[in-house]
Amino acid sequence: MPPSQEFRIIGRSWPRHDAREKVLGRPIYASDFTMPGMLHGRALRSLYPSARILSIDTSEAEKLPGVVCVLTHKDVPKNEMEMALPGRMAEATAGAQMATQPILADGRVRFLGEAIALVAAESPEAAAQALDLIRVEYEELPGVYDSLEAMKQGAPKVHESGNILQRWHVRKGDVGSGFEEADVILERTYHVQLLDHAYMETEGGVAWVDPDGTLVMKVGTQVVEHYTDVTEALQIPRNKIRLIAAPMGGGFGGREDVTVEILVGLLAWHTRRPVRLVYSRDESILAHGKRNAYVLRYKMGAKRSGEITALEAEVVSDSGAYAALTPWILYYTTATATGPYRIPDVLVDASAVYTNNTFASAFRGFGSVQACFAYEGHMDAMAGELGMSPREFRERNYLKKGDTISSGWALESEPMLDELTSRAWEALGPPPKREPGKKIGRGMAATMVPYGRMAWTHDSSTAWVGMEADGTAMVRCAAPDPGGGQGSSLVAIAAEVLGLPMSRVSIGPADSHMAPRAGTTTATRQLFMSGNAVLKAAREVRESLVAQAAQMLGAREADIELVEGDALTPDGRRLGLAQVVREAIASGRPVESLAKYDAPVADTIDPDTGQGKPFNDFTFGVQVAEVEVDEETGQVRVRRFVTAFDVGKAINPSAVEGQLQGGVGMGLGDALMEEVVIDEGFTRNPHLMDYKLPTTLDTPDIETIVLESGQGLGPFGAKGIGEPALIPTRATIVNAVSDAIGVQLREAPLTPERVYRAMRSGTD
Repeated sequence: MPPSQEFRIIGRSWPRHDAREKVLGRPIYASDFTMPGMLHGRALRSLYPSARILSIDTSEAEKLPGVVCVLTHKDVPKNEMEMALPGRMAEATAGAQMATQPILADGRVRFLGEAIALVAAESPEAAAQALDLIRVEYEELPGVYDSLEAMKQGAPKVHESGNILQRWHVRKGDVGSGFEEADVILERTYHVQLLDHAYMETEGGVAWVDPDGTLVMKVGTQVVEHYTDVTEALQIPRNKIRLIAAPMGGGFGGREDVTVEILVGLLAWHTRRPVRLVYSRDESILAHGKRNAYVLRYKMGAKRSGEITALEAEVVSDSGAYAALTPWILYYTTATATGPYRIPDVLVDASAVYTNNTFASAFRGFGSVQACFAYEGHMDAMAGELGMSPREFRERNYLKKGDTISSGWALESEPMLDELTSRAWEALGPPPKREPGKKIGRGMAATMVPYGRMAWTHDSSTAWVGMEADGTAMVRCAAPDPGGGQGSSLVAIAAEVLGLPMSRVSIGPADSHMAPRAGTTTATRQLFMSGNAVLKAAREVRESLVAQAAQMLGAREADIELVEGDALTPDGRRLGLAQVVREAIASGRPVESLAKYDAPVADTIDPDTGQGKPFNDFTFGVQVAEVEVDEETGQVRVRRFVTAFDVGKAINPSAVEGQLQGGVGMGLGDALMEEVVIDEGFTRNPHLMDYKLPTTLDTPDIETIVLESGQGLGPFGAKGIGEPALIPTRATIVNAVSDAIGVQLREAPLTPERVYRAMRSGTD
């Protein structure tokens, strides 16, 4: 693409390529998909959070009319899921206690709802009845349900290896000296609750065996590569398993782990018939990974002039019964524990601990969101101790280009935090007048969030772009789209480069047999990784088309532009791309390209000090909010909210605005109402009647401010915004409520009862 060419699509708002079909309700989600002769699968789940299984009797269930098979751990060729670690990750996590997770419980259950047996039957009713007929004899065992208790000597062991899963550390400078330089030192502890993804569509999928013996799965997943987990469990060749990522009714990280893939695959492989397995809402909340609960102790020192001198943080994460992705979530927490602030001396010790709670894993924010709640709460508290406004204290300590973060890495781009802050506060407007019976407060939070995986691991994505003889184009890339518009962004990139309207570019399904590997739709990485892969492939195709068009038009290649499906010369001559493509094919020129993008790779971090380059880049943002608190009830209402981020380059501004508003909506629930309540291992609210979610009636006016620095590593200078949009919201609202009532609140969610008690007692 000539440097002088204006963007035709990139940077302009356009409807997603699949928007019309979704509005009309036409996509077939995994839980909607049916096949002739399909069986219905169900899983029997543990009634206890910690118990020994003495016996499993399936005989009565097997006799039930309509039941085709009943499976237990004995029927799984390899009954364990291991965390496969690439060399660099294994090197940095040496000594971690990565306990394997059984696919079906074998002799022991470690959390309420752990899968014990599977049933496939001719009808959903027969499958449900069969579960009632399976007899499991348990011996209850002592459990541990608090992460701090689990670390103590003599606590019940969740796994024989012990309860400590993982530790990470940061050592920068000398915190002892830093605290000696401080005029004010403040120590506080913050608590982050356990949360559920609560997506509209629960986990589900259909599996069948093709005539050639290939096991095919159509599943709602964020990771096409999960087919490899199925091959391991079933011990069949990888080329005999095909996974198709179905449209998803929400992901938010909850489909990054294996959910139904192995279970439904086992049933289809054993019965040789199509099988559908869909979780009920209760089953979903009981059995899939949650956002980790955290306890975070922060100690900060600062001079009277406002400069931070030292930070010490001790972080404990509740992993629940199994490891899942907690070790990497904890790393993100550790690496971002200091927030977007210049702090010369830092000490962070972070631990992940096994308990007999539901296992925790990926959730939008991936460790950064827990850290943000603590460091932003502490910035407000410290500002109060110094007699400064929260804004002034932050602005004195914001990171600038060239400053070193806690890992010793110097920022290579300008965070733009000052401009983001001033724009956000300006948009919020003048302070409101006091209202009778209401306490009014304002709060803010700033953040830095990585997009893409750790810089010290090797990440790559591959994409294929090809032209058809009629001048249309096809993109193939196994990047699942959980609803964030990832697929549309890839279509837009290809259309921009190839000079086509978006209507003439299609993207194929995320299919392990048909699309090149793209890696996971997680870590806010797909625009960065797959976007660059599509950009590279499209540019290679464009180069060939331009060469062919130049030859046909008798012009220089540098003068050819591709616009709206035509090849143009400066003097107005043109050819339709369909004609150019046909001539290119006839002359042997390539009209397709398979391209691979590799993220920059840094040296492995030092696991003892955390020093090194943690991530390739960060997205920076600031949010401000105005809230009112009812003095009689403690009820909180968010009146106004402003969210401001530098996105590098907005590929689709309307989609960016949607992500920013969606992040605030989700963060509203985190701040005010959402929590999975587990009491001694038993989940007390495994349904949406008691797991409260915000609605449109709870959502304030949200103003979005988008800066475009062009400094991102993604296509055309874009940064990732999917996860960053959520990160500061909870802290922003909690800080605003704390400002309103004059008491710092350090534990979410801010239920009316919690806020009321704080107002009356004067403490959190």
